[in-house]
Amino acid sequence: QVQLVESGGGLVQPGGSLRLSCAASGNTRSVFAVAWFRQAPGKQREFVADIRWSGARPDYVDSVKGRFAISVDNAKNMVYLQMNNTKPEDTAVYYCAVRRQIGAYGSWGQGTQVTVSS
Repeated sequence: QVQLVESGGGLVQPGGSLRLSCAASGNTRSVFAVAWFRQAPGKQREFVADIRWSGARPDYVDSVKGRFAISVDNAKNMVYLQMNNTKPEDTAVYYCAVRRQIGAYGSWGQGTQVTVSS
């Protein structure tokens, strides 16, 4: 079992930057990939980005490509989401999740709120 704790959320103005962090603990040796998801009020949770635990093959939803960057420091069991050129539509609770080589993402953290507003 892997435990995840997100942090780094807050209020940011449109066009600003924010870096989210996700601390992983427990059986991280079982982790194959890690992802960020987000859920805006009244909407379903959506995929934002993921990356292999090795740091390879980052992937993004089209709406954040060129603005967000996911990275992993597996020596520290940390995952990051650098958010640049933020937009009001990026407002959501952001969650990190992990998965094994086979299976869906799970082991959700408690989330961190990101609000993009002037």
